[in-house]
Amino acid sequence: MFTKIFSSFRHQNIFRNTAKQLMLVGLLSTIYYRQKLSLQVNPNIKQYGDRLNRAFKRTLEPEDDFYKNTIILSGNSNKELAEEIAEYLNIKLGSVTIGRFADGECQIQVLDNIRGKDVFIIQSTSPPVNDNLMELLLLVSALRRASARKIIVVVPYYGYARQDRKCAPRVPISAADVARLLETVGVDRLISVDLHCGQIQGFFGPRVPVDNLEANLVAQNYLALQNKYQFKDVAIISPDAGGVYRAKKFQEQFDQHHPGIQSHLAMIIKQREGPGKIASMNLVGSVRGKDCIIVDDMIDTAGTLSEAARVLKEQGANRVFAFATHALFSGKAFTNLSSPSLDQIIVTNTIPSKPQEEEILGERICRLSVAPLLAEAIYRVQKKESVSTLFDTKH
Repeated sequence: MFTKIFSSFRHQNIFRNTAKQLMLVGLLSTIYYRQKLSLQVNPNIKQYGDRLNRAFKRTLEPEDDFYKNTIILSGNSNKELAEEIAEYLNIKLGSVTIGRFADGECQIQVLDNIRGKDVFIIQSTSPPVNDNLMELLLLVSALRRASARKIIVVVPYYGYARQDRKCAPRVPISAADVARLLETVGVDRLISVDLHCGQIQGFFGPRVPVDNLEANLVAQNYLALQNKYQFKDVAIISPDAGGVYRAKKFQEQFDQHHPGIQSHLAMIIKQREGPGKIASMNLVGSVRGKDCIIVDDMIDTAGTLSEAARVLKEQGANRVFAFATHALFSGKAFTNLSSPSLDQIIVTNTIPSKPQEEEILGERICRLSVAPLLAEAIYRVQKKESVSTLFDTKH
């Protein structure tokens, strides 16, 4: 290469000027050195680029695969229900450690990799309410900080739900405050069962949809399959004015499950002296000679339920059944439930059972599982299918 260049320079008499000769030789030497250096570096750069391409070339996995992109975690409030739900979905519960520090603070660590995953947390805010609520909030916070794609909380029993409005001066609306706490830590969706009142769904903003499932479906299937009851003339009872809508829906579903029976609706109007204290009860409707089914969302101290059963029996009711979704069983609940006026008590497992205390009720208490209902709702939410058709009894 240099021979041709120098020969061309010789024909043009460039070498007559010594200074020009030296400058040209220096320039050609620099060009040659840079070309040689580039030949040494370029192969390495090409190899490094190939390694990068191999390391970062990914194929996107389909996000609609339920089992690949879904993790179900459980808090301490109701592990038995969570395990039952996981069994129905044929999926293993995720690994999470929930303990307490020496001073009583909650200690949480999620052991599975949840980056980019859709995580369902199953945690009722049942007694001890504050501990279980704090566990739920910290679980959501841990998942959000660990880059979970979506966080759906499954709260079978929504604590603080009864404080849904200001019924006295200078009191909080605790149901709304709990909703704000869940929104603040980063919940994407909430699934619950029989909220105490429907407006709780409105306490969450439009970015956090709420699915309020109805345990009536579980109870109706149970009653329809039990031949021992032999219902003939039935009255569906609301224990207070606020539960009339719930009792009306239960009545409609009962008539559809029992085509040969036309049920009736009745209501009890109660006056309270204070929380948990009933001053008087008045029945609106006729129950004489009928089998009565009291429908409520929860049993707390069972004071209302036992008093309502007594009033119904005094008004000539044949048998008195009670169905409530959430069995809190606080205070003197088991003493009140021992009333002879109650023939059958039907509850669900949204709240863990108390086996030792419930033994005194014997066969008079029946506990149904909402695991199939929640499992189906979880599956439909994840697969972007309709949840409302679960309760469409017309088809």
